[in-house]
Amino acid sequence: MVVLAAVLLATLAGLGLWLLWAWGWSCAGRTRGVGGEPVREGSGSRALLLTAHPDDEAMFFAPTLLGLTRLRYRVSLLCFSAGNYYNQGAIRKRELLQSCDVLGIPPSSVTIIDHRHLPDDPNAQWNTELVAALLLRHIQENHIDLVVTFDTGGVSGHANHIALYSAVRFLHCLGKLPKGCSVLTLDSVNILRKYLSILDLPFTWLQTQDVLFVLTKREAEQAKKAMFCHRSQLLWFRHLYITFSRFMVINSLNFL
Repeated sequence: MVVLAAVLLATLAGLGLWLLWAWGWSCAGRTRGVGGEPVREGSGSRALLLTAHPDDEAMFFAPTLLGLTRLRYRVSLLCFSAGNYYNQGAIRKRELLQSCDVLGIPPSSVTIIDHRHLPDDPNAQWNTELVAALLLRHIQENHIDLVVTFDTGGVSGHANHIALYSAVRFLHCLGKLPKGCSVLTLDSVNILRKYLSILDLPFTWLQTQDVLFVLTKREAEQAKKAMFCHRSQLLWFRHLYITFSRFMVINSLNFL
């Protein structure tokens, strides 16, 4: 079964490469907005990526980060933990800064919250009001126009990812977000679609979503380079993820 699965994945990868060649990346590097219209340029608007751990930005949000940069948004990152689950916090902070540099986010635009009540732990339930309070203060102090984070599925189902969605939803429902501040959440997909890489694009294109980012070939290599900055996390299965995950080339998102 393992061999069969490997052959199937390799075949899908080959089909994906052929598909990209056949299209000439004609769809790549483009964005689609509500109703299929192009996403408007940010013209300097401030976008904040909200993540739970170092490596989330490259593993899940690289297409969005590079897409927003392409649209001239000023992108910053707020990471809610140092990734210290295996006592690697100091290492992972450095890796995060290296990854962000590859993705075009300078160190001055990266904030890491290392709060004792918000540990990197899939079994920890982060307090929604605490996360919301810290997030709201950051949004107000930095005049953020757009917040990007996980949806209710958290892509991988990680409790820390879902906690960020819950906090943003909390602020949104109570009307506490500043006027003009929008929220985009990243679509979680089933396990099959998650590992179809670019082959998932036709399915994604037909689904209802507000924003779609697809990377160019050059940008896809940039996303991989950012992921390789997280050397402490590159176990064997992460290499498979980098090769086959749709989240390394495609992001579909919805507004709250």
